[in-house]
Amino acid sequence: MKTETTTTNLVAPVGMHDVLYPHSVRWEQVIATFANLVERAGFGLVISPLLEDIAVFNRGIGSESDVVRKEMYELSDRGGRHLALRPEGTASIVRAFVQHRPNIVWKAWYLTPAFRYERPQAGRYRQHHQLGVELLGTHDPEADIEIISLAGSFYRSLGIKKVKLSINSMGDSQCRPSYIELLKNLLSERKEQLCKEHEHRVELNPLRILDCKREECIQATADLPHLIDHLCSDCASHFATVQEGLADLGFEAEVNHRLVRGLDYYTRTTFEFSALMLQSAQNAIGGGGRYDGLVEALGGPPTPGIGFGIGIERLLLAADEEGVLPLPESSTDVFVIDIVGGHRARTLVHELRTHGIRAIRSFDNRSLKAQLKLANRSGARFALIVGPDEDRAEAVTIKALREDESQVSIKASLVTDYMKGLLG
Repeated sequence: MKTETTTTNLVAPVGMHDVLYPHSVRWEQVIATFANLVERAGFGLVISPLLEDIAVFNRGIGSESDVVRKEMYELSDRGGRHLALRPEGTASIVRAFVQHRPNIVWKAWYLTPAFRYERPQAGRYRQHHQLGVELLGTHDPEADIEIISLAGSFYRSLGIKKVKLSINSMGDSQCRPSYIELLKNLLSERKEQLCKEHEHRVELNPLRILDCKREECIQATADLPHLIDHLCSDCASHFATVQEGLADLGFEAEVNHRLVRGLDYYTRTTFEFSALMLQSAQNAIGGGGRYDGLVEALGGPPTPGIGFGIGIERLLLAADEEGVLPLPESSTDVFVIDIVGGHRARTLVHELRTHGIRAIRSFDNRSLKAQLKLANRSGARFALIVGPDEDRAEAVTIKALREDESQVSIKASLVTDYMKGLLG
C-alpha cells in the first residue's frame, strides 16, 4: 500500500516576519544612530534573556494589565518552570538591576524583540523590535527631561521631523489613590455607557478606561476630572519642572490627559511620541515614563527609575512617510572578475577588504560575460578584471560600471591605493 506524502512550504508564524537585505541596512542605520546617541549620554548596552520567569511580568507590568492577561506568550519548560517571552523591555532590565545591583545612577540601553499575541497592526507585529533606555536611581525631574529629550533627539537625528510629543503625570502613591477612588465612583454610574471590555472592570483599574480607544469609552469619560488637577504639591512641582525643562531644550510638549500608557508600573511622568504622517490610530513611535515602584515590586530596594521604548518597525514606517532613511543603492564598491582560476580574485578581495573597501567576487569559474552580468547586478561602482593578459602582466583592468564605463589597466601592486583614491 502506497503512503502519500505531501510537502508543505514552511513560513514565518502569523504576525512575525523576516527582514532581508537591503531593508536590513536601514535597521543597521537606526540601531547605530541610537547606540551612538545614547552612549554619548553615558548609557551602556545591557543584554538580558529573552525568556523570563513569568513573575517578572506579572509583578512588574501588573497581572490585570491587558499585556499580561491577553497578549503575553507563556510556556513551561522541561523542568516545569513557568516562563514568558518578553512582551516589553523595561521589566527585564529592572530584573537585571535587582539581581546584579550595579552602582547607581545606573544608565542602560537595550535592543530586543518583544512578543505580544495581538492582532498585527501597521508597524506592530506579534514579534516586533524595541530600542530603549532605562535610568535608575534618581527622583530628579532633570532625569525625566534627559530621557525625553534623548528620544526626541533620536528622531531628529534620523531626519524624522513631523513628530508630536504628548506628556502627562500619573501622580504617585500619595495623590493617585484618591483620584482612582473618584474615578471609580464616577464611572460606576456610567458602566452601561462603556465598551463591553471595560464595563465590568471599573473596580479593577479605572485608569485603563481613560486609555481605551473605543468611541463608547471616549464619550463616557470626556467630562471626567483630570489627574493633573489632583496632584499633590510634590508631583505638581515635578511635572512643572519637566515641562519647563523640555521647553528650554526646544521640545514642545502637549499635555494629554488620557495618556496613562498601557502598563501599570508608571508613576508621575508619562510621555509618548507620535508620527504625524501616520494614521492616528497607529502612529505612536515611542514612549515611556517614570516607574518609581517597579524595582521594589521585583524584590529590590526602593529605587526610582524612568525610561522609554521605541518600536523599530513603526519608526521605519514614519521614516518612509517623510522620505528619509532610503534603501541603499548598493552594499559593495568593487566586484572582482577573475577568469584565470579564481586565485587572483581571492587575493584581491582580501587586500581590498583589509583596507576598508567593500569588495565581492563570483565563484564557480564563470565566464567573463556571466561575471560582468553579476557585477552590474551587484550595484558595484567598479569591476576589477583579471584575464590571461592581466595575469601575465601582473596587472588589473579597472572598469567603471555606473558612470562613463571607462577602463584603465594598472599594476596589481597599485590597485588598492588607486581604488582608495577613486572611492574617496
